[in-house]
Amino acid sequence: MHLNTLKSYTLSLLLAVLFCSSSLQNIYTLNNWKLVVDPEKKAVSLYRDRLPILENIQVAYKLNDDTISSNQYQIDRVICEKQSISIVYRSVIYPELIQHFYFQKGKDYVLTDFILQSKQLLKSNYMAPIVVALNSKIGFSDNQRALFVPFDNDKWVRFQSYPLNFKKLTSYEVTAIFDNSTRHGLVIGSVDHSIWKSAVEMTSANQQITTLNCFGGIADEMTRDSKPHGLIQGNLIRSPKIFVGRFNDWRTGLECFADANASIAPPRSWNKAVPFGWNSWGVLQFKLNYSKAMEVSDFFKNNLQNNHFLNADHTVYIGLDSGWNSFTEEQLKDFVNRCKSNGQEAGVYWTPFADWGKNPDRTLSDAPQYTYKDVYLYANGKPQDLDGAYALDPTHPAVKAQMIKTAELFHRCGFSYVKMDFMTHGSLEADHWYDAKINTGIQAYNYGMKLLDDYFGDLFINLSISPIFPSQYAQSRRIACDAWNKIKDTEYTMNAVSYGWWIDRVYSFNDADHVVLQQATDGENRARVTSSVITGLFINGDDFSADGSKEGKEKALKYLTNSDVNAVAQGESFRPLEGDGEKSENQFVHTDKVGNVYYAIFNYSDKPLTLMLPIKRIGLKSNQLRYVKELWSGKSIDVKTSLSVDPKDVKLIKFSGK
Repeated sequence: MHLNTLKSYTLSLLLAVLFCSSSLQNIYTLNNWKLVVDPEKKAVSLYRDRLPILENIQVAYKLNDDTISSNQYQIDRVICEKQSISIVYRSVIYPELIQHFYFQKGKDYVLTDFILQSKQLLKSNYMAPIVVALNSKIGFSDNQRALFVPFDNDKWVRFQSYPLNFKKLTSYEVTAIFDNSTRHGLVIGSVDHSIWKSAVEMTSANQQITTLNCFGGIADEMTRDSKPHGLIQGNLIRSPKIFVGRFNDWRTGLECFADANASIAPPRSWNKAVPFGWNSWGVLQFKLNYSKAMEVSDFFKNNLQNNHFLNADHTVYIGLDSGWNSFTEEQLKDFVNRCKSNGQEAGVYWTPFADWGKNPDRTLSDAPQYTYKDVYLYANGKPQDLDGAYALDPTHPAVKAQMIKTAELFHRCGFSYVKMDFMTHGSLEADHWYDAKINTGIQAYNYGMKLLDDYFGDLFINLSISPIFPSQYAQSRRIACDAWNKIKDTEYTMNAVSYGWWIDRVYSFNDADHVVLQQATDGENRARVTSSVITGLFINGDDFSADGSKEGKEKALKYLTNSDVNAVAQGESFRPLEGDGEKSENQFVHTDKVGNVYYAIFNYSDKPLTLMLPIKRIGLKSNQLRYVKELWSGKSIDVKTSLSVDPKDVKLIKFSGK
């Protein structure tokens, strides 16, 4: 061996010893993590600071129609490197399997995945880096919960925190298993959204999780699919990369999960303030026309922008939703110019992956060499109908042609904000795609979203109906489905914030949808505005045209102009105080950049709610109790007396030390 090669080899061994030590008991340590490899069970146990994270982890995958587990292999060797540990499995009949654990110093989590490699072509649509049978509680008390996270926000789907009394629960992309009393929790989920749709399947019995399986390859009703997940293929195929962490606070764990995703696929940048504004779909909907849009712009200029309803950039966004195509191009330009002269930015709307005409023989106006039947995403030989529209293939050149033409129109007119809707259509599994290199729905979705970024990349992109992940193509995403004016709409929006507030770490902002004030009580108005202020974007949807509701205009002047409330709207979602709500949480907290603490408590019911302020649970310090103010009323609050919240209403309280 050459002397320099020998020196390099010796140094590599020395580094391995420094960073990863082992014993005859197959124990491997790296920083404050420990892996115990069991050659008999063909399983790995993961510990941090001597606390068990997951024990007896195996991996599994499908090859053809067979499900194969790592316990059908022999462990060949363990490879220790500076920031990772790999276990190599061998078999005489199955492809080589290499399981990886990736560590980052100072992090409360580890990432794990595995690869299969063979000289023969491999095809799989199921790869599970985490397969665990849990025979005991994971160190928590009897108040354990498991979190359901939906794949997208379509069809009024809801997040949910479940007690451990379910037979089976499937959560999409991520879950948290936690004790609501102590807040200790385990967070597991995928940080890889380039190829796979991932899920966490759990079973429970006697208030315990009995099995846990985190895998890539989910395709079911909740992902809006009608056929199995596409096949990943090659001589080397890789599972999704999975985040596993144990945290003193499950809420911190989900925020760390979001940050881990954001470090891999950074959120689309935005260096301006959170958008305040208006969207026509709230009340006007298909009654939108040119004159009404101009009147709305003027109403904001003359009544709201001069009365505290504008963001830190002194800007308001006036958005045309579905129905804008009744305008001529000259009218669109006039509208944009009116907005600009009123100190506003103009927004518009589009659905890039959906055909509402559903006429297969119709010619695409922007790509006349094709008919729509050439562009549909087929499943089992049929066009896929979702939400009343046929899904389009994001990889088809006709979709690209439509993007180019539409982007050119929006740019010619001067729009700076675009709401993209019904995006899930582009993520559906299909019989095939135009681009033969595409094998899965998420691959196709990424393909289409990259095109979208190419042609609309200088606009603020707000996703409406869409998957949570991938998230790097838009500045904001609506956190729930359509929400309107009643307390049920507020509760539904806050359900998504209750268990999905962390999503604003993979987007710049969450979007609470259009705030409508007309035909609701004053308490419902306060609750609905608060739900937007503590979620992210602050977008109203009333009809402020000349013929619009007098009630809506009067309430806008009353409820959109509270300077104290509006100052809270910094684009950051509040955390839930608890995690064991029957449907949603009703208490939310947030600390701003200068140390002020905000506490919002909703009363979704038709009965009064009375309680003592949960000072300790919020985590307040004595100096933060010097000035306590309820922002809607402007009145000081005595923290030693009980707090009452009227039916279908809210209190928004600020704690300040100065």
